[in-house]
Parts: sequence; structure tokens; C-alpha cells
Amino acid sequence: MKTYYITTPIYYPSAKLHIGNTYTTVAADALARYKRKDNFDVMFLTGTDEHGQKIEGVAKEQNLEPKAYVDEVVKDIKDLWELMNISYDKFIRTTDDYHKKVVQDIFKKLYDKGDIYKGVYEGYYCTPDEAFWTESQLDNGNCPDCGRPVEKANEEAYFFKMSKYADRLIKHIEENPLFIQPESRKNEMLNNFLKPGLNDLCVSRTSFSWGIPVTFDDSHVVYVWIDALSNYITALGYGSDNTELFDKYWPADIHLIGKDIIRFHTIYWPIMLMALDVELPKQIFGHGWLLVDGGKMSKSVGNVVDPVVLIDHFGEDPVRYYLLKEISRGSDGFFSNENFVRKINSDLANDLGNLLSRSLSMVDKYFEGVIPEKYIEGEFDKELIDLALETPKNVAKSIDQVNIPDALDEIWILIRRTNKYIDETTPWILAREPEEKDRLGGVLYNLLESLRFIGALVEPFIPNTAMKIKDQLNAKDISFESLRSFDGTIPGDKINKGEIIFPRIDLEEKLQELAKINPKPEKKKYKKIKNEITIEDFDKLDLRIGKIIEASKIKGADKLLKLKVDIGSEVRQVVSGIAENYKADDIIGKKVTLVCNLKPVKLRGELSEGMILAASDEDDLSIISLDKDMDEGTIVS
Repeated sequence: MKTYYITTPIYYPSAKLHIGNTYTTVAADALARYKRKDNFDVMFLTGTDEHGQKIEGVAKEQNLEPKAYVDEVVKDIKDLWELMNISYDKFIRTTDDYHKKVVQDIFKKLYDKGDIYKGVYEGYYCTPDEAFWTESQLDNGNCPDCGRPVEKANEEAYFFKMSKYADRLIKHIEENPLFIQPESRKNEMLNNFLKPGLNDLCVSRTSFSWGIPVTFDDSHVVYVWIDALSNYITALGYGSDNTELFDKYWPADIHLIGKDIIRFHTIYWPIMLMALDVELPKQIFGHGWLLVDGGKMSKSVGNVVDPVVLIDHFGEDPVRYYLLKEISRGSDGFFSNENFVRKINSDLANDLGNLLSRSLSMVDKYFEGVIPEKYIEGEFDKELIDLALETPKNVAKSIDQVNIPDALDEIWILIRRTNKYIDETTPWILAREPEEKDRLGGVLYNLLESLRFIGALVEPFIPNTAMKIKDQLNAKDISFESLRSFDGTIPGDKINKGEIIFPRIDLEEKLQELAKINPKPEKKKYKKIKNEITIEDFDKLDLRIGKIIEASKIKGADKLLKLKVDIGSEVRQVVSGIAENYKADDIIGKKVTLVCNLKPVKLRGELSEGMILAASDEDDLSIISLDKDMDEGTIVS
């Protein structure tokens, strides 16, 4: 049997989980359930990363010992995973004794090998991210990952010779194009971190004590990311007396992580494994965030959404569905109460729930709940059956690309086509004609069989819903193997029509209810709209699509980037005030809208031949982007 090892990053329990940071675990659960259903021997690992300066600080604020604090949080996390119906196979805690021992052994092995050496760390440390930075890497004095203030650090420390393995890692990434996905994450790691040159990594701390002690120098504790990343192999028994699971499941098929920790997983972790002579994971996939009110969810900002509240109101499957559908491959998603309720009503209530209810009601009404015989007559039947048989293959392709939203889209194409089939075949009209009894039975059989396919295919994503569909259909088999032919529904059996699985929600009433529990942050006040212009005024603007082909900082100007923008007919130089929001390397290749006939000016001694369009407020700025690719020079009107 083929094996499949999938991991989530172990959760750092310094704050309450919100709906955004549950996404990784829900997505990993959907992939694990899919693979199990596809006859893979699956190991799905999750857990908690419980050491570090931040944990020690939070525990102290609550007058608790760090272990007592994390024990409470771990219980809450496990309770939430149970609510979300997460089917993990193993839950690791970095305070587990077996994990601590192997981490100590790993540190000593790397030290004995000469890859770890003693020195003094002088630089900057971001406590929330547990990340080290040099002064040149800071973004206006703040952490370049999270934007929060850093602390100057000066302490005795051990260092890991990252630079020794950098070229080998670059070679591996370039020879294995699927190793880091999506492509944008791979380019970011290569261009921003690896190719400019790696500094050796500080891998121990002496300024706090809540960590795994270094065995040969107990004034030091192991750097939290070395500790945390090792969990992926310690959980399988690496370095222990029983390596059966490690031998069976390693290398991991996929580490599924958020984009904010991509550097640790695609640089620190592979280099650690190289130094240990351990095979690298097959793929590291960095997904986007779930944003709310235009930004990442944050307790300090006050825009977090509690998943428990949503589950209490809607059940876990609607929450799972929204998360899995909203965050596209590598991109950010967006959450609002309104968007969430509308999605439930449109996709789950109108499309899926209504299809099941209509179909079973007609079987009840016209055949007293007995499943009729299969009978195929026309083109509508063939179109539906062909699509049903093709859909499992299409879903499989999307899953192989770690594209869960596309997999759901494929299933919903079948759901909507089945709804359309009802309108095309008009069973209520067939029921009026006795001679059409066989045809009516055939139509209803096709509806029930299509629903069996749908129940089987949605099971990894919304498992409770799949079981309700199976029970109401009285389906004997919703395995993937049973979807190879369109005949798994058994004539003569009786259906078990039950309650509507997704009742339609009153939008306004539910939004008012949610607003009392989770009020929105106060809306910003915007500037008054400018005076009206005529179409003739607008026509004076020459707006064209351009592609940024070069970008660099301007010395002495923190806010400005110098860009080279290809507009098809020529390349323009543009000076743009976006440096606080975009790094130069990140925007190369980005398509933008350029005001081409703006009078050229000099800014900080550099000629600027146009202006790129962007939206901005007091807190943030975003370049106006396209929802589909357009050629350079395309006129915007």
C-alpha cells in the first residue's frame, strides 16, 4: 500500500486560535482524508510547539509555570480539533520527553560533526516570530516578516553553519521544481535569502530558560525553531530505539504551512536534514492567509474571528467548507460574516442541500420512497453520467496539485449540472403520464446515483455532510472505487429522507446576531469624494498595463523604489512611494496599471516617467492588480 505523510506546523500556543490559523489543519485534514479514501496508508501529524521566550513571557504574565500554561492551551487546541472534526493520526508536544531527548541528540551530533560552533550573537530578535535578523534585513527597524518591533540581542550562543550547505540546497530546489510550492514562494526563498548568501544561524539562547537544555552546556537552551522543526522526524521515532514509523513514512510527502513561516521550513529545515544525512521532504507548500477587514487576523488589532462561535452557529462542515473554498492555491482569502453566510446559502443550501431534498422528495412522492430501476434514454442522461464519471478524475488532478478550491469547484460543477438535469428532464411533468413511468424512474435513479457520487467526493472536505447524504440515500458504498461505474445505487431499496441538511439562513437576522457576539472594528473615516469630472476629462488620461522588470531601492529614500516598467512599446522608469509595503525583489514580474502621460519629474535625482496606480489608507497600501493576465501596453479604459 502506498504511504502518505502530511504535517501541519505544530501550533505555537501563545494566544487563542482564531479562524485564520485553523486553516492549515483543516486543509491538511482534507488532504489526509482524501488520501485515506484513495487507499493510501496515511500518517497525519499535528501538535504544539511549546518552548521559547514568548511562551515563557506569556506564562509569567499569567503567574503560571510555562508547562502549566501550555498544558491548559493544549487541551483547548485538542478540543477545537475535535470540534472541527480533525482526523490527525498523531499529536506531538515538544515538551514530550522522547522529543526532547532526540533534539538534544541532534544538537550534539551536529556539534560533534563541526556544523555547530560557539560564538557571540549580536543582532536583532523578533520574539513573536522567534526569529533572528541582521540590521540590513530589518524593514524600517522592524521585523520584515511580521512588522513588529525587534529587540537588540547580545549573548553567548552556538551557531549552525548554514552557509556550508547553501549551494547544495539551491541545487536541490532548482532540480526539484515541486519542492517549494507555489512558485512564488520558491522564487522568494531563492532570490531574497539563498542566492544573496546565508549567514550562519544562531541555534541556542542563554537569555531565558524555557527550552530544551544543551546537554554539554546547560546554560544554553536549543533555539525554538531547531526544536520545533525536528518534530517532523522525532514523531516518527527518528533517533529512537524504534524507527519503524520513520522507515515507513519518511520522507514526508508534504509539509503544509502558512506563508509567514516559509523561510524556516524551506531553508533552516532542509539544511538541518542535509547536515544529518536525512532525506529531504518531497514538498513544502506555503499557503496564504485568511484576511478580515483587509488585514491578517490579529488579537492586538481586534479583528479575530472565533471558530468556536461559528461552529456553535453553523456546525463544523460549513466552517470547513468556507475555509477550504476561500483560500486559493498560494493566495490569501477573505473572511466576513456576510460573505460566510452568503456562501453557505448559495453553495450548501441552494446547490447541494436543495438538490438532495428535491430528489428524495420526488422519490418519496412518485415511488413511495423505493429506489426505481435504472433507465437511460436521452442526451441529458449521457451528459450527466459522463460528467459524473469524469469528476473523480478531475478532483484527483486538483488534489495532486494541492489545489483544494479547484477540487471543490469540480464537485460543484457536478452538483449544478445535476440540478440543471432536473429542469431539463422535468420529472413533475413525466409523473402526469402513466406511459412515462419507466422514464421517470430512470431520471430519479440518475439523480440518486449522481448524489451518491457527490456524497463520496465531498467526504474528505465536509465529512459529516457526506454521511448524512449516504444515510438519506441509503447508499451502500461511497468509496472511490465504487465511482468507476454509474450503477452503485440499488433499485428496490428504500431511501431514508430526513431533515434538510442545510436550511437556508436569514442573512440579515444572522448578521445582527453575529454582530452582537463579534462586533466589527469601527470603520475608518474616508476623505470626501472629489469634484465630478466629465468623460472628456477622464479621456485625457493614458492608462496602460505594464510589467515591472526591474526594481531597486533609492539610497536615502525609505519610501521610494525605482522601477523599470515594460509597457509594450517601450520601458519606462518610474519612481514610486511603495517601498514600505513592497520589497524590490517581490514585485519583479508584477503587472500594474501605469499613468503613461503624466508629465515626467525628478524625485531624489531620479527621473520618473509615469505613476503606477495603488490604493492606500493610513495603515496600508496595495498596488492595483488584474484579475486575469493582460499583455503589456493594453489600454485601460
